[in-house]
Amino acid sequence: MVISQTGIVAASQVLASQAGAQILAKGGTAADAAIAANAVLGVVEPGMDGIGGDIFVLYREAKTGQFYGLNGSGWSPQGMTRRRYLDRKLKTMPQAGMESVTVPGCVDGWYKMHQRFGKLPWKQLFDAAIAYAEHGFPIQEMDAVHWASPRILSSEEGKRVFQPQGRPPAVGDIFRNPDLAKALRLIAAEGPKAFYQGEIAKAILATSHKLGGAMQASDLAEFSSEWVTPLSMEYRGWRVLELPPNGQGLAALLMLNIMERFTFHSPFSADDLHIKIEAMKLAYADVEAYVGDPRFADQPVTQLISKPYAAARAKLIQPTANCSAAPGMPAGSDTTYLAVVDKEGNVASWIQSVFSLWGSGVVVEGMGFPLQNRAGGFTLDPKHPSVVAPRKRPFHTIIPGFLDKGDLHIGFGIMGGANQPLAHAQFVSNLVDYGMNLQAALETPRFTKRSSSGCDVTIESRVGVQALQGLSARGHVLDVRREQSQRMGRGNAVLFNSKTHVNYGASDSRTDGAAIPEPVN
Repeated sequence: MVISQTGIVAASQVLASQAGAQILAKGGTAADAAIAANAVLGVVEPGMDGIGGDIFVLYREAKTGQFYGLNGSGWSPQGMTRRRYLDRKLKTMPQAGMESVTVPGCVDGWYKMHQRFGKLPWKQLFDAAIAYAEHGFPIQEMDAVHWASPRILSSEEGKRVFQPQGRPPAVGDIFRNPDLAKALRLIAAEGPKAFYQGEIAKAILATSHKLGGAMQASDLAEFSSEWVTPLSMEYRGWRVLELPPNGQGLAALLMLNIMERFTFHSPFSADDLHIKIEAMKLAYADVEAYVGDPRFADQPVTQLISKPYAAARAKLIQPTANCSAAPGMPAGSDTTYLAVVDKEGNVASWIQSVFSLWGSGVVVEGMGFPLQNRAGGFTLDPKHPSVVAPRKRPFHTIIPGFLDKGDLHIGFGIMGGANQPLAHAQFVSNLVDYGMNLQAALETPRFTKRSSSGCDVTIESRVGVQALQGLSARGHVLDVRREQSQRMGRGNAVLFNSKTHVNYGASDSRTDGAAIPEPVN
């Protein structure tokens, strides 16, 4: 772990961690540093995140000990109706192109966090991101892999901006994005107005109109992110916090509630892994059935995370794999995550994404950033809580997490679409059940699975032959990956000890990131 009496920024790319740490050294709060680091991530990992995407935040305020939640997920355009897609003879929601684009909530989310928890001037937070976009930066190893995606080649603007040499940049190549530098300067100077009503908004609308999209000026101008109350439950004496729907954080709480009914002995045990895999299937089945935008339908959240409901669900776990988990009956792609703790003990658990790698593949002309494809989280099933409708927020995969017990306050997150809740639960179990520290909890081998159905499980080879054989004997169909696979997501975590005022940080070895402490002036 990184251990410091000053603040720490843990992000998935070292330049972003460094930029955030520099903001802390200038007197910035955890919120200030997170915005600066996130802005840099949008430059250096543009296929993962950026101003064309959404944001969710869990924030612990040191002086009050209170937790705040921010839902910065954008809504669908007014013209995005179910009939629109049915008239196009579509049976499922598109996952790319302008028809998959919802309003990006990132910039408004940044601004609301800064207004409530920031200290430094807004404009100062974008200096590093603008400099990297304007003057360039060297491509890191994992970024080079992501850059080679065919989705960014689906538009001429994408080719022009992100493959100016007619090929993906290689490791160590210097990449510049002057169009994005322009957009960031506008945001730094004018705030969110530039994005939702000003020059950037005009560019988004022009791009949408050219491609036949539904976005209108009012869809952007009238959008606002939302303060929400975090959900929480107890896991063996630790308080675990997630954000409420329309995100899937509920799945992590459901999974942990079921896991709490069992005793675990080793992260490399087939017995332990089997229980966690089966708990995941039950939790995901519930989330797939019940979660959507709570403004459009009531959802049985309280009942789903209750201990009696978890006990009933846990009884369904058998010695062999369940290949068709069903939801219960309660009574009544790609992302970036960063964690920041400042020297005062404010903690930001911060996640931001354009959804799939390179989002919709649509790059805003003249502004150098891709738009997300979050409308792909809707469904055309009229009976489902996430059926597409105007001004509705789709089902979201990105979730920040938090663990709290006594003097220990941990902000954490692990990226990777549907992987995130089960990765959260594994991280929590590593800390609580096996007594690992932050770095070990992130690095320990993980499994992943993208849905509740089927007996397939993807798992890292480091769990060992005995565990793999034991899982196969229980009926799990294993897809064994290399020792450290990005399929398992990329995580970061920070811990503030409010008794000693010592901070701890960790960054997943599956990525190019680092936990960097605030330099001492």
